[in-house]
Amino acid sequence: GNPTNPPEHMTILPFARMLGGPMDYTPGIFDIARGGTELTRRVQSTLATQLAEYVVIYSPIQMAADLPENYEARMDAFRFIRDVPADWEQSRTLQGAIGDYVVVARQQRGKTDWYLGAIGDEEARELRQPLTFLAPGARYEAQIYADGPGADYRSNPGALTIEKRMVTRADTLTLRLAPGGGTAIRFRRLD
Repeated sequence: GNPTNPPEHMTILPFARMLGGPMDYTPGIFDIARGGTELTRRVQSTLATQLAEYVVIYSPIQMAADLPENYEARMDAFRFIRDVPADWEQSRTLQGAIGDYVVVARQQRGKTDWYLGAIGDEEARELRQPLTFLAPGARYEAQIYADGPGADYRSNPGALTIEKRMVTRADTLTLRLAPGGGTAIRFRRLD
C-alpha cells in the first residue's frame, strides 16, 4: 500500500481540512505495527495518540477501526473508546502550532463531562494546559490516558499509562507527549 502519514499529519488536519466541517477518519488503531517493521508502512503514532484522535477529529459518525481481538488485548485503553461520545455541546482548540501539536477540549452534548485530546509531531514535548474550560465550582475526576515510559511511535508505540486524579478549573495539567505521541483525558464531573 501507500506510505502512511507521518506524526505531524494529525497536527495539520485540524487547521486545514477540518475548517470545512466534520471529516471522515479512522481512529482507534491498536495494532499499530500491523506486523510491519517498516515505519512508513504502519500507523505512525502511539496508542495514546489513537485515543486522542477521537477528541481532536470531529466526526459525528465515529468508528472503532481495528479488529475486535486487538481491542480485547487492550481493554484498559479501549475503555476510553467506549466512553467517548460522538457529538459535542461545545468545542475549544486550547493551543496548537500547525505541524507541531494541537490540544482540543470538547464537552459532551447534553452532559457535563469534558474530553481533551492532545497530539504531537515526531518531537517529544511537554505542554502545560490550564483547565479553565471546566465549569466553575465543579470537581472532576480526570481519567488520563498518556504515553507510557519509553513510548515512541518508532520503537514502542504501545506504552500507555492510565491514571486518575481530582481536578478543578483552577488546575493546570502537564501533558508529556512522546515522539508521535498524545494524551486523551475524560473529565468526569463529580458534583
